[in-house]
Amino acid sequence: MIGGIIMIFVVLWMWQSATKAKVDNVIMWVAIGAVVFFVVQTLLVQANVYILEAVRGGEADAGYERDLTSIGDRKNIGGFQGVGGALLSIFFELMPPFAGFLAAAFVRLKFITKESFSVGNLFGGIKEMFVSIKESFKNPQ
Repeated sequence: MIGGIIMIFVVLWMWQSATKAKVDNVIMWVAIGAVVFFVVQTLLVQANVYILEAVRGGEADAGYERDLTSIGDRKNIGGFQGVGGALLSIFFELMPPFAGFLAAAFVRLKFITKESFSVGNLFGGIKEMFVSIKESFKNPQ
């Protein structure tokens, strides 16, 4: 869900950057940015699943599985627990969409705007995108 929302912002950002840079085939570059975002996010989600399965031990035991009539939660013994486990879970949740965003930003920087690599150029245009989104909700009266 978080990745989907970020993907929408990435597509809008790519569209706005491509139209401002007056590149040919704006829709193609927006699609390339969305595909790069999606592929990087998918690969990192699969890597996260692999890491979590390796830490958990791979196979579910009787303490993990429960039958349909039982009441209560599953016992996730051997997994991530405590504050460190919560922070690691948040990291595993947010890392794939953020890495996808960075990959799409790199494509935008090198192929659409053709600017030199810097942090300011990498994230340039995001503020303008949110301002234009805000302006689109204003009443035209």
